[in-house]
Amino acid sequence: MKQISCDVCGHEIVKPIAERNYFHIEDWDVCEPCKESIESEIRPTMRGKVPFDYDWYRDLMIKSIASRNSRLKGDVKRVR
Repeated sequence: MKQISCDVCGHEIVKPIAERNYFHIEDWDVCEPCKESIESEIRPTMRGKVPFDYDWYRDLMIKSIASRNSRLKGDVKRVR
């Protein structure tokens, strides 16, 4: 059985199902509550971005994940 823990909050993800109760973003596994929290945090910034750019969104998501956990701050990759 696969055991996965959230790289943001550290909680174990029970019965992990990819893209349903955990999300693999870059090299990190993020639980659904943490992903929803991060998305709600960056939503106002996303709405102001015209035209929308997925590379910019990915970088914003990575920076937000890294800012949540001091252990990850030095591990941010490919951020422009």
